[in-house]
Amino acid sequence: MSTAAAEPARIRASDPEREEYATVLRAAVTEGRLSLAEGDERLAAVYAARYRDELRPLTTDLPGEGRDALWRTPEALAAMRSRLRRHGVFVGAVAAILIGLWVLSGAHVFWPLLPLLLLSFGLMRRARFARYARSGSWRGYSPGGPPWVRR
Repeated sequence: MSTAAAEPARIRASDPEREEYATVLRAAVTEGRLSLAEGDERLAAVYAARYRDELRPLTTDLPGEGRDALWRTPEALAAMRSRLRRHGVFVGAVAAILIGLWVLSGAHVFWPLLPLLLLSFGLMRRARFARYARSGSWRGYSPGGPPWVRR
């Protein structure tokens, strides 16, 4: 029997995981947190990494492990604006339907008030999140969190 402690099993990194880290590093270079030479060096290390534990040290010295910069890329901002616009159209359509039903019902009480308030609060929350993400001051406020963070 061996008295040496068994090493924890290392998990191999997949191509999509390497691409996530590469995107983080490219955003850090674009933001000016890494020089071009250091960015190239780290990108080479990302694509040469075989295990997940080799990837994490490449971004630990960046704010939020580099994931904060991804919120401010043009692609992320365009996607956020698109989602906000779709949400606004949805809220407007549902509001029009509810008000139309209220008019057709002939009720004296404005019963669509509560659903309209809930819909508008949801829209304001999404708009506020979009504003905070755009300015970079959204720390601690992430409904659902970024899609690329695995916890």
